Amino acid sequence: MRTLLVVVGIVAAALILLGLLLEAARWLLIIGAVALLAVFVLALVKGRRVTSRH
Repeated sequence: MRTLLVVVGIVAAALILLGLLLEAARWLLIIGAVALLAVFVLALVKGRRVTSRH
């Protein structure tokens, strides 16, 4: 699961940087931001599961 979060985070960051470099492609920036938000949500959910078990 951690590997998936890292991969999605890297892809999100790459899309955001690409979107910033190519101002015309604003949808890349939006997709990257949504993917980054998804990584944070998944990390929070996973973190709460781990802390609730102990």
